[in-house]
Parts: sequence; structure tokens; C-alpha cells
Amino acid sequence: MPSDLIAEMLGINPGVVRRTMSDLRKAGLLDAAKGHGGGWSLARPLGDISLLAVYEALGEPNLFALGPVIDSPTCALETAANSSLREGLGRATNAFRAHLKATTLADLIANASLLQSPPQA
Repeated sequence: MPSDLIAEMLGINPGVVRRTMSDLRKAGLLDAAKGHGGGWSLARPLGDISLLAVYEALGEPNLFALGPVIDSPTCALETAANSSLREGLGRATNAFRAHLKATTLADLIANASLLQSPPQA
């Protein structure tokens, strides 16, 4: 699928799509073909691409916009709070990564299909 078509479907700038797809290609998740009939395609089967692989290919963006304000505070209470915060964020990050590792693109397709199916009587 060409970048322009993907950008149109997503309602975003084609340059953003090309940069993102390039990162996914560098990670071995996508192939690119130039010229007429070219575009992006998966380099592996859907079931072989985990969401963790995609997340890592995109630079592992921060999950949370919070954390210790001062890394080495002089207040013992703030030091303890920062330590607890880091521990909690670490656990949340580990759980998030485990979930992404266990979820493949095939799982997403299956779940999307279930959402589009009419309710069973």
C-alpha cells in the first residue's frame, strides 16, 4: 500500500507515514517496493509480528508523563516517594511490555473482526 493512501486513510501527513514506515522497515517488519504498483507490505506473517516489535521499532515512546522531578532530593520523604514511583512505573512498564509481546498483529485483526461481526441471537 502506498504511503499517500495510508496517510489519507489515517488523516495524517504522508511524510509522517513515510518516516514511521521507514522505522518499521529498518526493524524488519515491513518491505518497500518503489515504482508503479509499489508501496509498503508486511515482511513477515501477521502472527509473527508482536506489538512489542512495533513498539520497539518506533523508539519505545514514554508510557507516562510523570516521574521524579528531582533525581537526588535532599528530603528523605521525597527520596522514598521517588523510589516508590520508579518501582511502580517499572512494574507498569514491564506489564505493558509483556502484554505487547503476547499480542500479535493477527490478534488485532481477529479482535477487529469480532467487533465488526453482528451480534449473535
